[in-house]
Amino acid sequence: MSQNPSVNGRRKRSILSRIVRRIIMVLYRWKGWEIDGHLPDLPKFVIAGAPHTSNWDFVFFTGATAEEGIEPNFMGKHTLFQGVMKNFMYDMGGIPIDRTKRSNVTQQVAEEYAKRDHLALVIAAEGTRSSNGEWKSGFYNIARAANVPIVAAWVDNTTNTLGFSEPIWPGESYGETLGKIAAFLRSKLPELDRYKVLEAQAARLMAEEQAEQGKPDQ
Repeated sequence: MSQNPSVNGRRKRSILSRIVRRIIMVLYRWKGWEIDGHLPDLPKFVIAGAPHTSNWDFVFFTGATAEEGIEPNFMGKHTLFQGVMKNFMYDMGGIPIDRTKRSNVTQQVAEEYAKRDHLALVIAAEGTRSSNGEWKSGFYNIARAANVPIVAAWVDNTTNTLGFSEPIWPGESYGETLGKIAAFLRSKLPELDRYKVLEAQAARLMAEEQAEQGKPDQ
């Protein structure tokens, strides 16, 4: 299942991308990673992963999704999709994002979902490796705008295990949606501090949303 429009019957992948993919799979299998749970049999969804603690996360997620028969996509700065790097970036699943455009990131990605028959976008929901565990809302906004479900992905580097949730459809409440994700992640790694922070964030957001709904109309 290919989500890359540049390789759907138009041309062969670049040599560099083929080499990199082979290296990724060798590293993934060499480390003996195991998968807990499967990606859904759906053409389009957002994969929101955490914790994001290492640059190796991309390697292991790429390996795990390949085992599931999925070629994941990721967002990248549009300037990286130029010159000698253009074909490589597209072949690796990159989606160029131009932050100078009037349309925002959410709108640009939603348009990509509308264009494609298949798209599994991987997002490091914490934003950076230095996160305390709280998630940014970008993954949720994209899923809502594109009308696709969210798959929560977790990783345990101590046991070399990586897993996926069942599809979680984003509701009108970000806090409630985040709460469902946090409950799943904590069921897998209940003692992980970052997941405890995520659970607390979801509870806080739900309380804030309920308080806002309870305010009298101005």
